[in-house]
Amino acid sequence: MKRIEAVIPSNRLNLVVSAIEESGVTGITTIEAKGRGKGARPSLRSSRGTSTQIAEYNSLATIITIVEDSRVDQIISAILNTASTGSSGDGKIFVSTIDDVIDIQTKKKGLT
Repeated sequence: MKRIEAVIPSNRLNLVVSAIEESGVTGITTIEAKGRGKGARPSLRSSRGTSTQIAEYNSLATIITIVEDSRVDQIISAILNTASTGSSGDGKIFVSTIDDVIDIQTKKKGLT
């Protein structure tokens, strides 16, 4: 099993989640986040609108899902095809190995 974690701009969240769901994945967790990377940060106007400043952080979303090893490339492709604009700040995808999964309600092990 693999954990796929994608950090993307928050304005792409709904599109990416839909693409992952269309690939047949049903278990998805999303987390609102703020961060800094290579992407340009937005300009903010002061409360009176007389000055602007650069935001300290970008508004991001983290999407997490656990899939069988055989589905990893399919899910990564769905994320890339939806989130990639070719611009700096499109995000990152992290893939890590999961040793086991335990359902708290049923106490069953394994991905089900």
